[in-house]
Amino acid sequence: MLQFPHIDPVALQIGPISVHWYGLMYLIGFAQVWLLGRWRIKQGKTDLSLRDLEDLIFYCVMGVVVGGRLGYVLFYKLSDYLAHPIEIFFLWQGGMSFHGGLIGVIIVLLLFARKRNKTLLEVGDFIAPLIPLGLAAGRLGNFINGELWGRTSNLPWAMVFPQSGDGLARHPSQLYEMGLEGFVLFAMVWWFARKPRPIGQVSALFLMGYGIFRFLVEFTREPDQYLGLLTAGLSMGQLLSVPMILIGLIIFVVTARKSNH
Repeated sequence: MLQFPHIDPVALQIGPISVHWYGLMYLIGFAQVWLLGRWRIKQGKTDLSLRDLEDLIFYCVMGVVVGGRLGYVLFYKLSDYLAHPIEIFFLWQGGMSFHGGLIGVIIVLLLFARKRNKTLLEVGDFIAPLIPLGLAAGRLGNFINGELWGRTSNLPWAMVFPQSGDGLARHPSQLYEMGLEGFVLFAMVWWFARKPRPIGQVSALFLMGYGIFRFLVEFTREPDQYLGLLTAGLSMGQLLSVPMILIGLIIFVVTARKSNH
């Protein structure tokens, strides 16, 4: 059994301004998207320009923040926010949904693609390999904050999170997610995208990979206290991941068939 390392959630204090590790992880995530995107452009993986990449990142930031917040409101605590709607704007209180953020990003990618006379899947194939390392940074931020901890466990690496308030050893599920949704997914999608593929298949692999990894890790993650387990004993994260897997599979199969005709 391990003890959670007491890490100050404030990475940097400049007078009255506090820079939190979680916010810093967001900046690191988008910075690596910029760096990897520049590399893919220089390698000729897309005909998008560096200016297009910068525009994409700006739009995606908006999609992540707005979509992530609204997704959290709709998927996780709708009744609470209906009772106190002004709190929807209290972003400093936390509460973001990956699946909501993904929907927000898809919407801005669709708008961007239309302006550039491209399809959503063309733009998605460019951006998909850039995302997983950003997700890894976000999960590291969750771990530093001691939030989204796992279910109880007696494994040697189980960890006591003081924030849980019960003193029980739990799965460090944030690190599982960092490894699978971050590093492993990055290796898979980056390797797959190194060669020309039918349009849509890189995006499809990302959707399937994230959905599967998230679905599996959720078995070790403590369900949200205000929701618990839902249909068929699954968590909200698992229920939201199932459509990702199915949509990714459909896109992958359809695009493979088209490329063979």
